[in-house]
Amino acid sequence: MPDAVVIGAGPNGLVAANLLADAGWSVAVLEEQPEPGGAVRHDRGADPDFVSDVCSSFYPLAAASPVVAGLRLDRHGLRWSHAPHVLAHPLTDGRCAVLDRRLDVTADSLEAFARGDGAAWRRLHDMWQTIRPDLLNALFTPFPPIRSAARLAVRLRGTGGLRMARTLVLPVRRMAEEEFRGEGGGLLLAGNALHADLAPEAAGSGGFGWLMSMLGQSYGFPVPAGGAGALTGALVRRLESLGGVVRCGQRVDRIVVRDGRAAGVRTAGGETVTAGRAVLADVAVPALYGELLEPEDLPAELLSDLRRFQWDFATFKVDWALDGPVPWRCEQAAGAGTVHLADGLNELTRFAAQLATGTVPDRPFCLFGQMTTADPTRSPDGTESAWAYTHVPHEVARDAGEESLTGAWDGTEQEVMADRVERQVERFAPGFRALIRSRRIIAPPTFQSLDRNLHGGAINGGTAAMHQQLFFRPAPGTGRPETPVRGLYLASAGAHPGGGVHGAPGANAARAALRRSLAPGLTGAQRLLSRRDRTGRRRPDTGTRTDRG
Repeated sequence: MPDAVVIGAGPNGLVAANLLADAGWSVAVLEEQPEPGGAVRHDRGADPDFVSDVCSSFYPLAAASPVVAGLRLDRHGLRWSHAPHVLAHPLTDGRCAVLDRRLDVTADSLEAFARGDGAAWRRLHDMWQTIRPDLLNALFTPFPPIRSAARLAVRLRGTGGLRMARTLVLPVRRMAEEEFRGEGGGLLLAGNALHADLAPEAAGSGGFGWLMSMLGQSYGFPVPAGGAGALTGALVRRLESLGGVVRCGQRVDRIVVRDGRAAGVRTAGGETVTAGRAVLADVAVPALYGELLEPEDLPAELLSDLRRFQWDFATFKVDWALDGPVPWRCEQAAGAGTVHLADGLNELTRFAAQLATGTVPDRPFCLFGQMTTADPTRSPDGTESAWAYTHVPHEVARDAGEESLTGAWDGTEQEVMADRVERQVERFAPGFRALIRSRRIIAPPTFQSLDRNLHGGAINGGTAAMHQQLFFRPAPGTGRPETPVRGLYLASAGAHPGGGVHGAPGANAARAALRRSLAPGLTGAQRLLSRRDRTGRRRPDTGTRTDRG
């Protein structure tokens, strides 16, 4: 009987399992799919000679995460690779905003749009440098991050206090208007905000776009050498070296609850796996509370709140094997690992408005990945392994492209939408389609079939909008990994701090389980206090410690 059962072998589940194993617990991870990784894996599905990341590809949050750093995955084979430039946002008139790990390169790129915009970017970067350590600790530790938040408040006072806080909650359009004279800075901020589901006019989109931009500025958008699955492989090897077990092809149908406590799980094959101390669920929030538990095990108020749970946008992706480099009109885009494709901030707003009204966009904003540019091992010399993804509504009301897309995403609709994505790329790279050797389409239902957490192609575990973040995530008052069932912890992107590959939800769940095992029967506040003795000094930590909050 393992001490802990972890449901799901995505990055959060594997991080949680590793931290529990570090503390000496025996751990069994049960994964529904035939291989581990969730949204972090690769294959050769577009062409046998080309490596394609199935879901996620670039990992700035992993590079910045103290959780991932603490695992020392380099000792288990993980190696990061970078493109010459982090990101480019070209326009059809030939101008291009470039994000680069070299601050001077980024600033010079924006200065070309308007005099003074390079200095404006440097000011935003100075703000980031001042608060970066405490901001990252606040993001990647359990909510509320008391000590990190206190230190962050002190640093905020030193950088303008309320004025800076106001800047970070601005919509990205307003933030760009206040900080820059030209278009370039706003393009970088707004494109990065739409890595989540935050429209240019959404409150807080400025802060999110700024955070992602500054992560790229400091850490780049690195990729695992050899394919996204190399990150998963390192996590699995580390866990197995500690005695942990990963069992694939094991779908969990039910969490077994006895006397109000999670006692184990039952698989689709009828096997009951008993957990001696805890069950950690790296699963989507509606699946955890709506499928794996009985309604009588949960408060009625929580079940009511979950009816208001909001997913992030559905995702449509195309992988390509290209016979040559992408023929970008803007030369700077050729060296970028990630390229944002929208002809200005107004086109981004138009795209977001179409999604909000249930409309399939006619000119979809695309995130385009040049994987061989970022990691030369991905395809033969002189070729490019590439992909693009865009977002579509979960419920389609109309098609702005006038091709009668309904959201059924059958074979015909997939081909129509993939052609539309390719036409968007052609606007910025004339001749792109002539280079296509083969393509692979991953539509919203395909994402869900590859990983049930990716409901309808939603890749962030729920909206990143302010009404479903912090102590509102996944529902009001549930910002921590503890659940109403004793011994059961939410370890997925549905928990604070949300989507992205950084391991924080899994780490937070593991730490909560470890704390509870040391102080059984205490309330959340009492467990927090139990971490200090009567003199106020921190008690010795258990396991690998990356929480500085």
